[in-house]
Amino acid sequence: MANDNKKRTKAYRLRGRIWIEGPDGTFLGYGRVVLLERIRDYGSISAAARSMQMSYRHAWKLVEFMNGQSQMPVVEKSTGGIGGGGAVLTPAGERAIACFWSAYKEFKAFLAQGSAELEL
Repeated sequence: MANDNKKRTKAYRLRGRIWIEGPDGTFLGYGRVVLLERIRDYGSISAAARSMQMSYRHAWKLVEFMNGQSQMPVVEKSTGGIGGGGAVLTPAGERAIACFWSAYKEFKAFLAQGSAELEL
């Protein structure tokens, strides 16, 4: 085969994803953390969902699932009215975000180190 004689110029690298698993499935992953951060920034599940091109229904379900898995709610919601509803990230939500980013940083360092050590 002609390609067998060509020298490969691309190095191999380790790849992977990380998430926090709860007793009922995925509790927190990259996308859910971004959703929580956007809720914190916008004060609204609806605005956070729009900013991510996600349906409000899907975002609502993710928040409900995370709140249900956590010992303390990660998001506190208020129902709509004249001024509309809102959502606030709780201290538990802030801790969840911090825990995820800490693990994510270590995981990325692990992948970088492992990739540097690959000799294939």
